[in-house]
Amino acid sequence: MNKQNNIVQSRNPLAEVMPELVKTARGDKTASLVIENAKLVNVVSGEIQPDIDIAVQGTRIAYVGNDASHTIGEETVRIDAKGKYAAPGLIDGHCHIESSQITPKQFARAVLPKGTTGGFFDAHEIANVLGLQGLRLMLNELRQTPMAGYMQVASCVPSTSTEFETSGASIGPEEVAEAFTWGEDMIALGEVMNFPGVVFGDDKMMGEIQETLKAGRVADGHYTWPSDDWRMSAYAASGISGDHEVTSAEQVIDRVRLGMYAKLRRGSAWHDVVPTITAYTEQGIDSRRLMLVTDDRSPESLVDEGHMDFVVRHAIEQGVPPVVAFQMATINSAERFGLSQDIGSITPGSFADIIILDGPLPEVNVQTTIAAGIVVAENGEMTGDWVSDSYPEEAQQSVHLDPVFQAEHFVMEAPSGTPDGTYNARAIQVRENHVDTKEEHIHVSVQNGIVTRPENADVCKISVIERHGINGNQSTAFLTNVGFSKPAAFASTAAHDSHNLMVIGNDDTLMAKAANKVITMQGGVAVVTEDDTVTYPLSVAGLMSSEPFEKVAEQSRAISQSLAAAGCTMNYAFMTLSLLALVVIPELRLSDKGLVQHTDEGFVHVPLLVR
Repeated sequence: MNKQNNIVQSRNPLAEVMPELVKTARGDKTASLVIENAKLVNVVSGEIQPDIDIAVQGTRIAYVGNDASHTIGEETVRIDAKGKYAAPGLIDGHCHIESSQITPKQFARAVLPKGTTGGFFDAHEIANVLGLQGLRLMLNELRQTPMAGYMQVASCVPSTSTEFETSGASIGPEEVAEAFTWGEDMIALGEVMNFPGVVFGDDKMMGEIQETLKAGRVADGHYTWPSDDWRMSAYAASGISGDHEVTSAEQVIDRVRLGMYAKLRRGSAWHDVVPTITAYTEQGIDSRRLMLVTDDRSPESLVDEGHMDFVVRHAIEQGVPPVVAFQMATINSAERFGLSQDIGSITPGSFADIIILDGPLPEVNVQTTIAAGIVVAENGEMTGDWVSDSYPEEAQQSVHLDPVFQAEHFVMEAPSGTPDGTYNARAIQVRENHVDTKEEHIHVSVQNGIVTRPENADVCKISVIERHGINGNQSTAFLTNVGFSKPAAFASTAAHDSHNLMVIGNDDTLMAKAANKVITMQGGVAVVTEDDTVTYPLSVAGLMSSEPFEKVAEQSRAISQSLAAAGCTMNYAFMTLSLLALVVIPELRLSDKGLVQHTDEGFVHVPLLVR
């Protein structure tokens, strides 16, 4: 690869470069790049245009038409598309970079060759560990890549309130207002997960949304209540205008009818496009407020399946016409965030974010990626490279626990005075390829004040331990459907959204060993069985590795393989398990402060024992 940073481009506002674009379009200035003989995927008009030339001046497009010969000079870089498709660079309308366990520069290295040239990134994972400092770290590194990367201010730090969980930081209206002063690429308020707080007028949530609207930005949503009553209107009335928590066609239609954008998600383990896309393919809802997004993609799925190219292919396989699928992954997202003048289409004045496809359009086989007017990837490989930033000590020393855990730390005590006997206990039932869980009741025994895990059933313990050095809380509950077929334990600091230390297992001694391994690494993942230990360091805030994404993908794959060897064969099991402490998702979750259940009024603590 070439010298590092040789592909990082500035993205100047249109007003600064407009005169040069006009000169180029009329032939008075030589284009820096010209693509000739392309089939243009025109996402604005919804058509394929044959025999199109595209002339670029610097970072933006100056000319689109049938003959760009008048813009070509001796210094012009010429690309003969030879009749191949040219499409706008793909845009991820909702993504958490940290969920890929790689830093922004490594994320760009992973997705640019696959045709993703831009995205709207919600860094609420690192914000829950480091607050605004974490958000700035992500933004500053993203700015050093050629991507059209836009950051959102984390709205829910913590995701609900300190009554239900302990995070490492807190963000409120003042912090939101400050973050919007950092630049125009601080584009929106990140997903507002505390939807009960919005509906019932919580001062903090109201204040954050007000600061967003005053700054001329938009607010993203996260709403999991039924959408067919007054509460959905109250949520939309707040100004929240997009939502990715849609899992059915009806939910999509309900949101679009209220003026919102519906984001159809296909992450590594969240397979929501199949049921939601039927709002368009079967029920005929207008597609221009539908967006394709990933939300969360594991590093090995980026390698094995792809990024937005994979999601677009997947949508086409569900019956979406190819041009419409490209609209859902380009212009629709740009329009949703008010950036259609800059990104999302191949039109004069827009940034020159262009992909050239090899083969039929539905295959979305990206041959060449151009970002801000520079060829950054060809045939699946970057044309230049860079190294990841070094991170401050507080980002690399974020696990404030000592590796002193032993089996007795995972013993479950019954409430004081509980008589010996058999009881029903709440258990969290994990669901493959779904973000939600189900509440299940299992039979347990209480002897001498100790709640005993059923030995002959697929029941694990799950424990969440506060790791930010605030209170040292620990809560333990039951978990089903993990599938462990032998003694095993899994521990991780990637535990959405407060990212405390989460430990899952069916053997207390192994749970303690796994917890200590992760603490010693200062964050990451460990899978421990009686005859093997596999570790996966995530030294940046306990969430990301600064290693090259290829190495990180193999480390993540090793975790998946070790889980499968222990009997947990869920698709991308690590991704699914990482959500079990995310208290804003139905139906039952565990935080460091105990079990949290969803009701029509909001979130409530519930006891372990039902009777």
